[in-house]
Amino acid sequence: MNSSVGVLGDGTASCVRLSAKILGSLEIHRGAEVLTAQQLGGPKSRQILEILLLHLGSAVSKGTLIDMLWQDAAPSAATSTLESYVSVLRRCLQPGEGKHGVLKTTTGGYLLDADLVDLDLARFDSLVAQAEHATGEDAAELLRRALAVSFEPLLGSELLPEWAEAERTLHAARVSAIRGLAAETALELGKLGEATTLAQQLLEADPLNEIAWTVLILTMERAGQPLRGLQAYEQCRRVMDRELGCQPGPMLRAAQQRMLSETSAENNDFALVIRALLALEGARGGLLQTQHPATFSVVEDTEISLREAGAVVLGFVRRAMQGTPA
Repeated sequence: MNSSVGVLGDGTASCVRLSAKILGSLEIHRGAEVLTAQQLGGPKSRQILEILLLHLGSAVSKGTLIDMLWQDAAPSAATSTLESYVSVLRRCLQPGEGKHGVLKTTTGGYLLDADLVDLDLARFDSLVAQAEHATGEDAAELLRRALAVSFEPLLGSELLPEWAEAERTLHAARVSAIRGLAAETALELGKLGEATTLAQQLLEADPLNEIAWTVLILTMERAGQPLRGLQAYEQCRRVMDRELGCQPGPMLRAAQQRMLSETSAENNDFALVIRALLALEGARGGLLQTQHPATFSVVEDTEISLREAGAVVLGFVRRAMQGTPA
């Protein structure tokens, strides 16, 4: 991008382009000059800039700006005070350009010219929009790039205003949804490590995110780790039961049954316990019904009664409590 001052056909200077960052700490690049929050005329001028960047290319009325800046405590001379803040901001952003630079005055308000601003949030939005119309690896790459742009919270340096917190919360929810979509896309493409990382990031922020649990558990199942998948399922079940009073959805319950069946097909003590539990569950009419609930196979052509199944489970628990190998 060329951020230098150009010359128009009539010999007048063209406007300087800006590069703006509002994901994380506010930062403005004007040519080779970097304008940090402290160089933009104070808190109110800085907030005006942030609001206009959030509405890049669209006019924001003076009334809206006054409401956002002062809420219910606007001074009697709020309009003239606002105009003075905008004048300070204009001098910071476009020195020597007067009213012909990036910050435009409209009927009853102000806007930032979208053709003169490269905004990180706009890049994020563009990448997400492109990903929504792409498939396969193309979609995955666009989602990766979008998440890389938005790795910091929106307006991270603006901690106090209520409007800033509301915008930050909305954007965080959107980034979470995009991360979930990226995790699902990675799983579909067989990129199990990437899918696991994305799912874990989601769960760190929101332990109730069922999309993340689904991706994580299905990834473990496809990676041939049914025991880890069952452990993750149990953790998911406990969290949802404790926080929401509900159980995992049908997709996760189906995955649990598949992994239980796969684990029980092994020929070791743990598999024996799983088979015993399946038989006991089937006998009481649970979801994991077996074909013959009164008995279950330990090895081919061998059946054990429910009493023996109970003994298997009890013995396993006793050995575990004593710290001896099962």
